[in-house]
Formats: sequence, C-alpha cells, structure tokens
Amino acid sequence: MLALKRLVTILVMVFLLLALLVLLVPSVQTSFVGMAGSPQALYYSLLIAAVVLLALHLLTENLDSVLLRREVAVQERKVNELKARLYDHQMEQQRAAERPPISPRTGVTTYPEEALYPQPDPNLSNASLPDSATPLPPADSPRAV
Repeated sequence: MLALKRLVTILVMVFLLLALLVLLVPSVQTSFVGMAGSPQALYYSLLIAAVVLLALHLLTENLDSVLLRREVAVQERKVNELKARLYDHQMEQQRAAERPPISPRTGVTTYPEEALYPQPDPNLSNASLPDSATPLPPADSPRAV
C-alpha cells in the first residue's frame, strides 16, 4: 500500500510540474497545442488528467488512512488485553501476599511418642497425684480438717 501511495504522489508531482510548464512557458504551450490540435483540446486533456490523478490520490490516501486506523485499533486491543493480564496478575500476587503461608506437605506421617490424651490437669479435683505425694483422705474423714 505504501508503494502505491508513493507512486501516486510522484505521478501527481510530475503532472503538476508538467501542467505548470505548459501553462507558464509559451514555447512549450505552442508545442503541446500542436500535438493536441487546439488550445481547448489541450486544456481539456489537462483537466481530465488532473481529475483522474486527484481521484486516484484521494483514493490511495483514504485507503491508507483506513488501514492505519485498523492497525491502531488492533494494537490498542492488544495493549488493553496486556493491561488486563497485568492487572489480573497483580491482583493474584496481592491475594497471595495477603493469605497466610501454607506449610508444604511432605507426605510423611509422624506419630507422637506418648499419648496426647488424656492429659492430667492439676486444677481438677480428680487429677492424678505425683508419685511422691501421699493420697489425700476423703473430705468427710476427721483428718481432712
């Protein structure tokens, strides 16, 4: 597309220079009138060529503009998609940072050496006494006073 646009632009510039040469230099004008047959035919052919070149130039410019706009829209969609991915990644990182760390499971089960339950509680009245202590008498016995 760019090559066609450049080619049309060069053709327009060459035509403009040729038209200015024909219109401003009398000797070139007489030689071109001799080829065209009459001044009216020369001006008419210059007008037809100018209209065709102008239409071609406008067509290539508009087509190039449309293609560039499409490309920009595609690039903007890609940028928005990348921004969304980045945002999702940042939110996931933030959620992961807020969660308490989880200890990894090794797959090995260990059991304690001693039984965990029942454990003696010294605050309870029915708790077992240490081996060196003597047992307490019942509450209704005369020695309990």
